[in-house]
This record gives sequence, structure tokens and C-alpha cells, in this order.
Amino acid sequence: MNEGKRKIDTNSNAYTLVYSAVLVIVVAFLLAFVSSYLKPMQDVNVALDKKRQILSALNMRGLSDGEVAAKYKEVVVSDDIMDESGNVVKKGSQGGESVGFKLNSADYKAGRLALYVCMVDGETKYVIPVYGMGLWGPISGYIATDYDKNTVYGAYFTHESETAGLGAEIKDNVAWQEQFRGKKITAPGREGIALEVVKKNEVTDPSVQCDAVTGATLTTDGVSLMLKDCLGKYLEFLKDK
Repeated sequence: MNEGKRKIDTNSNAYTLVYSAVLVIVVAFLLAFVSSYLKPMQDVNVALDKKRQILSALNMRGLSDGEVAAKYKEVVVSDDIMDESGNVVKKGSQGGESVGFKLNSADYKAGRLALYVCMVDGETKYVIPVYGMGLWGPISGYIATDYDKNTVYGAYFTHESETAGLGAEIKDNVAWQEQFRGKKITAPGREGIALEVVKKNEVTDPSVQCDAVTGATLTTDGVSLMLKDCLGKYLEFLKDK
């Protein structure tokens, strides 16, 4: 009775193609499902890391995940959006996560600038995000200023793919980041942003210059350019005392 039925030729090219197509579709579906399932947790982790970086710029380091969330909500008064004229175009709120916090480097390029207004030990601080390019990929960070908008209160930098022990020092070397504290962003007689990173033997004005990472000239040049470009977009705000 089964003599008239054709058997599937598992050795044929058609069978191989159909089997492969079905397998690819199943795997793609499973990957999409897993990605969709994990995305909320990934988003939470990304947001937590961003908060940790902002707090690090405010010299609050070594906090647990729970402490980061609580401290961020405590010290960040508002996550505003500004334009390049220094005008606040959208106001954030306490523990800001819904306005300026959502912006990224693409928004910065479009002139939508995030500004974090913070309160630390009863004193107002401002945190500004910065974006740039290192030797092997994007670099970024945050610069915190005192209420005068010209004195660096703290700094934090990170990267995507710099060389360990060299360019990666902008993230891994806390002492290197801490040398920015107390530096001035602008200087009398100098146009635009004066804060920069130079080789140690080229320092002529310690009030605005920080030492470069030894052996990572291109990366630290990228940091210097990043500061001038990004802080330059906030110049009108920084000049408004």
C-alpha cells in the first residue's frame, strides 16, 4: 500500500536547502525572542552604568548597584536639555531619567545638549557629557563643574576599544582622571575652551592643562579634542555666571 508513496530524498540539494532555511528561521526566531526577553534587563543595566559614570564625575566612586541608584536620585536635581545658546528647552526632574538622560551622541551632534544639575553637600554642580574618538573607537565621559561653571569638580572618561595599559588608562586610571579636578575650563585671554591634555614636558599653564597618558598620544589627543568640541557647544552656558 505504501509502494506508491515517494520517499523524501534526504541527499538531494532541494532537501538540504529547505532544511537549512527552516533551521535558520527557527534559530532567528529564538534569538529574537531571547533578545526581546532580555532587553528590559539590558536597558536597566545600561541606565545604571550611565548613572555610575555621572556619579564618578562627581567623585562618588566604589558604590554598589543599590547605592548608585539611591545616590543618583538624591544628588541629580534635574536632567535638562539645552541648546547651544545656553537656553533650557526642556526641564528635567529630581533623579532625572526621562529628559536629558535619554540623549546620546547623535542628539549632541544635532544641538540637543544634556545638562545634569546636581546638589552635592549643599553646593550646586553641573555635569556635562562629552563624546569623541580615540585611537581605535569612540570615547566619552562626563565633566562636572563647580557652581562657577569654570572650575572642574571632577571628571570621568570611558572608551569602547582602547589598548589596555595605554589608551585604556583614560578609564582605568582613576589618578589620571582626578588630575582634572580644580582645572579651569576657560582662561583669560584665551578664546573658547582652554582645558586640554598635553604631554608632560609641554605643560605651560597648569591651571588648564593636564598630563597626557604616556604612550597613548592619539587617545589623549582625542580626549583633548573631545573637551574642546563638546564643552565648546556649552560655551554660552559656561560664560553665563
